Amino acid sequence: MGVERNAENRALRVDGLVNARDLGGLPRRDGTLTPTGVFFRSENIDGVTPVGWDQVREAGIRTVVDLRQPAERGRDSQPRPDWLTTVHVDLDGLDNVAFWKDFWNNGLVGTALYFLPHLKVMPERSVAVLAALVRAPEGGVLFHCMAGRDRTGLIALLLLTAVDAQPEAIVDDYLQTVRLADVRALNSKRSNDEPAIEALCQSLGTTTEGAFRSALSGLDLPAILAASGFSEADRVALATWRGTVPIAPSATD
Repeated sequence: MGVERNAENRALRVDGLVNARDLGGLPRRDGTLTPTGVFFRSENIDGVTPVGWDQVREAGIRTVVDLRQPAERGRDSQPRPDWLTTVHVDLDGLDNVAFWKDFWNNGLVGTALYFLPHLKVMPERSVAVLAALVRAPEGGVLFHCMAGRDRTGLIALLLLTAVDAQPEAIVDDYLQTVRLADVRALNSKRSNDEPAIEALCQSLGTTTEGAFRSALSGLDLPAILAASGFSEADRVALATWRGTVPIAPSATD
């Protein structure tokens, strides 16, 4: 049974962004919805206009967690408002050359096929992002990479699993970025690479959606948190989305 799409209602209307949305409003296994105004995801925010920053502030966002590599951050050209806290956590970890030789030049980095291997080899990277998210100052927290697709998609997968969102809702949130491919390409002045990504996945016996579903079904969040020494206080903050929902034992036990 498919999940009802409500991405339009969850979209974060910010001038300069086209792939930004609230992770709130998605169905959880207990029948409730993930809380709104807590965690947001997007593409690179360097293109946000002054009007857009006013919209970000009106949405209650006060912290940004930037998942990009240092070299990517170094290409930013726009200032950030002084009311915004920015935390940098390089999710990729390109210094682990042995890992990336199997995922970078062959295009797999642009698919969910690298999610579980990355979590297995470098769990501390994702856990550092989760820690930054749950420890952020008061207010909404937005996390982003460049396209808002896979690094952002991986962290959204972890956050939504932690709060016990319905699996179909987690899948649909990931696919929303795929559905926005044309508008993302237009906004970034780049070509739509989704057909090439789909072809790559199919050459490996799966699909864009299938690769993400495999990552979701194979995810062991408690093991990932344990492998990186995630504190008990942080576990509670993650499972309750910073105290906004009752604890989800299945996500943290």
